[in-house]
Amino acid sequence: MEPKQHTLQILLADDDIDDCSFFAEALKEIPIATYLTTVRNGEELMKYLSKNANDLPHVLFLDLSMPRKTGFECLSEIKGSELFKNIPVIMFTTSVSRGINFEQNIIATLTMMGALDYIRKPAGFEQLKQVIHDALTLVTTKISETDIPKSS
Repeated sequence: MEPKQHTLQILLADDDIDDCSFFAEALKEIPIATYLTTVRNGEELMKYLSKNANDLPHVLFLDLSMPRKTGFECLSEIKGSELFKNIPVIMFTTSVSRGINFEQNIIATLTMMGALDYIRKPAGFEQLKQVIHDALTLVTTKISETDIPKSS
């Protein structure tokens, strides 16, 4: 009898349709069993988490710049909630154009707020696959295998 495959439940909150498509395509090429759910804005994210409080994702990739509620606002709500505070959150955003010091300050603030990691969306597909793979590897070291449900 072979061992059951574990599936990592991923939630992506991003309003950019192309970025969501590239993310989904990259996941298909990564050697980690995953299931992806996507929401398009911060309000939709918070509604999704509330509605699925008994079946939360193993990791949330959260875009910083979204309509209705920003990634900052969502991260603050998530980490301030007893129900959601243990979800590993990876900030996943386009390059910040105001310079490295500004970006370093944002990263420090997000980390202080409870983000597990910060990823600047790469331009190339191979780099995208690599940063997602690295992030998922980080997440899987943070959660034990018993927390990942076995797929049928």
